[in-house]
Amino acid sequence: MKILIIEDEVLAFARLSKLLMEVEPSAQVIGHVESIDSAVDWLQNNTIPDLILSDIHLADGSSFLIFEKIKVACPIIFTTAYDEYALKAFKLNSIDYLLKPVEKGELKAALEKFKLQNGSGTLKINEAISTLLHTQKTYKERFLVKMADRLIPIATQEVSYFASEDKYVMLYHNTKKYPVDFTLEELETLLDPKMFFRLNRKVTTHIGAISKISNHLNGKLKVELSPTYPEEIYVSRERAGDFKNWLDGL
Repeated sequence: MKILIIEDEVLAFARLSKLLMEVEPSAQVIGHVESIDSAVDWLQNNTIPDLILSDIHLADGSSFLIFEKIKVACPIIFTTAYDEYALKAFKLNSIDYLLKPVEKGELKAALEKFKLQNGSGTLKINEAISTLLHTQKTYKERFLVKMADRLIPIATQEVSYFASEDKYVMLYHNTKKYPVDFTLEELETLLDPKMFFRLNRKVTTHIGAISKISNHLNGKLKVELSPTYPEEIYVSRERAGDFKNWLDGL
C-alpha cells in the first residue's frame, strides 16, 4: 500500500507515520508534502499512490483546493482537528475522515474501509469535493461579543479583521478588540471567502480593512491594516498569488 501524506505539522506527520507502521506494516509512505502547491506539483510528477492521507487545514489554505486544481484517481482519508459540518458530506460519499489527534484504532478502521472499497467504484472523491465546494451556503452574519458585563452584536461585514493572540482569537472592530470563541481555522468555514482572506497563521482580514500592500523580500507581500495591527503582517510567497487573485475578485 503506497501512501502520500499531506500534512504541514511536523509532529502530526511523525505521529501518523508511526501509527501507520503499527497498524499496516506493509504500508509505504512514498511522499510527504506540506502545502497546496507542493501537493499539486507532487501529484503531477509522480505515480498516483494507492491512498492519500490529507490534513484539511494547511498553512496556505484548505486542502480541498488541491483536488480542485488536479483530478485525483485514488481514495483520500482526511484528518482534521475540527469536527465541521462539511465532514458529514464525506461520510455520505464514502470518504472517511479522522479527528486529530488520530487514534490507532480509528486509523486501522479507516484503512480496513479503504481495503474493502478500493476498486469498487464507491469512492467518488472529486465529485464529492466539487459538490461540497460549490454548494450554496450561508455565512455567519454577526458575532456576539462581551465587554465587561455587556453583550454587543457586531455585524460580520463591520469586522476589520481577526487575529490570533496568545491563546485567544480577537475580533478587531474600529478601535476596539474583543475575544471570540472560534479558532482561525473554524472561522474559515464561517466567513464569506469573497470578503475575508487568511493572510498567515495569525491574521484573517476583511477586504475593507486593507490599507496598503507592498512587495517585500523573496516574493512576500507586506500588508497594512486599518485599524493598525501592532505587528508587521506578511503574506508568504506561496500565498501571494492566491492573495492577489482574491483581491482581483478571481
